[in-house]
Amino acid sequence: VWSLRDINFEINHGDAVGIIGKNGAGKSTLLKLLSRVTSPTTGEIKVKGRIASLLEVGTGFHPELSGRENIFLNGAILGMRKKEIARKLDEIIDFSGVERYIDTPVKRYSSGMYVRLAFAVAAHLESEILIVDEVLAVGDAEFQKKCLGKMSDISKGEGRTVLFVSHNMAAVKSLCNKGIVLANGQVAFKGEVDHALDYYLKSSESFAHKKWEISQAPKSDFVRLLEAEVLNTNHEVALNHPITDDVRIKFTYEITKENQLFLHGFNLFNGHGVHILSSHDKFTQNLKTPLPLGIHSTIITIPGNFLAEGSYNCSFAIMRYNPFYVEFHEMEIVGFNIIDEISEKSVRGTYAGGFPGIVRPLLTWK
Repeated sequence: VWSLRDINFEINHGDAVGIIGKNGAGKSTLLKLLSRVTSPTTGEIKVKGRIASLLEVGTGFHPELSGRENIFLNGAILGMRKKEIARKLDEIIDFSGVERYIDTPVKRYSSGMYVRLAFAVAAHLESEILIVDEVLAVGDAEFQKKCLGKMSDISKGEGRTVLFVSHNMAAVKSLCNKGIVLANGQVAFKGEVDHALDYYLKSSESFAHKKWEISQAPKSDFVRLLEAEVLNTNHEVALNHPITDDVRIKFTYEITKENQLFLHGFNLFNGHGVHILSSHDKFTQNLKTPLPLGIHSTIITIPGNFLAEGSYNCSFAIMRYNPFYVEFHEMEIVGFNIIDEISEKSVRGTYAGGFPGIVRPLLTWK
């Protein structure tokens, strides 16, 4: 099995490149080759400039050395003088947020502390190229935001080159100007980041129907989810929907305990991970009259000429009010694609070019 085969591309100085693809596409292997952790079996890689890479938690750290000593070690590996590293030391320690333990051996750090220090070192030491592999999956939301801000400063402010592998499409979109899509160890697409994301989303399968085994079903002590379907205007399960048509999402569940008052929750996300909307049926009779035991369905309708073209997925929740409590919230249950066509019925009309925006409603102009 070849992890990568016939890969060929050029990255220019100052580019921020997002490398995206499904698990097993070869993204991490590519970064290891570019970072010279691994040598290619055939072919060659030409790099101009020093590379700082953050591939796995703690790559390049010596567990017996303290955080401070590891900063100097990493700087030395990058070819920096001790004086240069000392000049950046306070900034690195402050950014990492681990100053209290900076003189403790890093083998005693939690994975979150490890990655905070590793990112701070890679981002602040003076390399021309920064390679980052899904480091944002580790660490809290505040630190993830800090990382993205720093990487944006590096690429846009300092004009350094950044290569970024992530499954978070919103992060790739906000940080990168170029994109490379890998599929089965080969470059499937390279170009502007928006076009790369569109290509990736169109090639990834959405799922319009999901049915659970009883033992696997999301549930609480009184209800369990059995099935979810995305339906077209003919009430048939469908993955692709014209932008002008309503999309109906049907959830089927079983009430297993009597006299329970509750409401449904629904969240919609686009393919870039942006949360489009939330909806609760707070005006439903369910909050006043308990549903009887047995199987029930609820349908939510998203009107035509509302969502922009693209891929979407949704979550479903069962909640109680007074006091508010979420019984269960199941993410990415079903998904669908909205397809816009040149049509007088849609906002697009006869225009065939790119059309920005998260939603695409048909508004009235006078």
